[in-house]
Amino acid sequence: MGADYAATTETQDPFATAAEQFSTMTTHLQSVAALTMTHDALEAYICEEGRELQRRLLQAHLDVRAAAERRVRVAGSDGVERDVARSGTTRKLGSVVGCVIVTRTLYQRAGVEGLAPQDAALNLPAESYSLGVRKRAAEEAASGSFDHVVEQLRKTTGTPVPKRQVEELVCRAAEDFDAFYLERDPEPEDDTLYLVLTFDGAGVPMRPEALRDATRKASAQERRDERWPLKRLPPGKKRTRKRMAMVAAVYGVAPYPRTPDDIVRELRPVQSVTKRKKRPKPTNKRVWANLSETGSDVIEQGFAEAMLRDPEQGRRWVVLVDGDKKQLRAVRKTARELGVEITIVLDVIHVLEYLWGAAYCFHAPGSQDAEQWVTKRLTMLLEGADASTVAAGMTRSATRQTLAERKAVDKCARYLRNNRAFLDYASALRDGLPIASGVIEGACRFLVRQRLDIAGARWGLAGAEAVLRLRALKASGDFDAYWHFHTATEHRANHASRYADAKVPEPIPRPRLRVVK
Repeated sequence: MGADYAATTETQDPFATAAEQFSTMTTHLQSVAALTMTHDALEAYICEEGRELQRRLLQAHLDVRAAAERRVRVAGSDGVERDVARSGTTRKLGSVVGCVIVTRTLYQRAGVEGLAPQDAALNLPAESYSLGVRKRAAEEAASGSFDHVVEQLRKTTGTPVPKRQVEELVCRAAEDFDAFYLERDPEPEDDTLYLVLTFDGAGVPMRPEALRDATRKASAQERRDERWPLKRLPPGKKRTRKRMAMVAAVYGVAPYPRTPDDIVRELRPVQSVTKRKKRPKPTNKRVWANLSETGSDVIEQGFAEAMLRDPEQGRRWVVLVDGDKKQLRAVRKTARELGVEITIVLDVIHVLEYLWGAAYCFHAPGSQDAEQWVTKRLTMLLEGADASTVAAGMTRSATRQTLAERKAVDKCARYLRNNRAFLDYASALRDGLPIASGVIEGACRFLVRQRLDIAGARWGLAGAEAVLRLRALKASGDFDAYWHFHTATEHRANHASRYADAKVPEPIPRPRLRVVK
């Protein structure tokens, strides 16, 4: 087909410059000078000159398409026919191999927007950078800073992109995130697996204008009160104000019955454990984080994801929580509104944190006595002891010993009493339910802290939200599927929606297929 169209042009072969570039490269690679080059120098030469070869090939193909374009009838979604055809109109496109010129016919009529069917056939984006550049920017931004993205685009493409444009490209790349998950068909899952939902929060350092109102006002007042930044901060206090991202995870996991002794052994340092049971891995795990919406909104999204996977509610739903009151209220409210039966389990790692804090009121930090104190009370809870009983025991001991510092004891006791309804570890272990929120802790670390909560970072809301979405797609193994969805959505929004009946005229006639008898 390409040869047929090229033959219709009255100009020279559009691929002549590409052939010239290829010839130049092969001649050089056979030269005496090349024979003395190191392999890394050869790689650099081939990459650099090869990119120019690719650019010329892309440009030649676009020129062939321009020559092959035929006049068609063009009517917009407004019902108005564009009857003035201006051939030879051009636009620049920054691609992964360099800048090229797209030549096409623009159909116009006074008072209405012009349309170029060739733009739709190529699925050109609204901006001057290709979808390939946008994809590369998105992938790089998911793992490194915007400065890093600028440098990588400079090194790996023929299209340098300024930092401000990089951030805009990244935001555009992530804008179909919600639609993708709403419209996709979930992968089939084994209905014997427990369906686990878990949520947590992680702070992101933000620019002042991107903070929530209450946080921004508190920060401003703090600066006034302390003559910021001249006054030294008290211990443990940081200047950076953060906006909380709500992190969510939904996954399936096989039942895994254990004993209290199994849990105690698992929680000990690795070197002290001779052999660990092989635990089932989470399957079909989806993780995400959101800065813009409330925690309740994200919890509703988590339940919506679970409902997609188990619409008949034939599986057991387990919700792992950390004891946050707002989170608990939202979880129970959402479950009640959906009519879903859930089992709420308090994360045992959070319980341990409170127990260790209390232990250090009785014993020296790091001592064997402190370890034994924690182990005893953890075992009691795992074996089914009432949390209020465990709490009462430690507060009585603190009173009897007239501890000078007992805040951590009272805090631990209060935590156990407030969450006693979710501390039925004996039943959870017997049924093989998860009792530790390692998945959501890992999600908080990967999605948020490793990329966004880094030294010197100050985020705008749009950029931070986009990066969180891209990292979530990567972590959930959905990036490639999302990108296919995103480019299709781009075509509908930028092109098909602008034509009558959402049908783009074909600017190049399809080749006739010959029937071979």
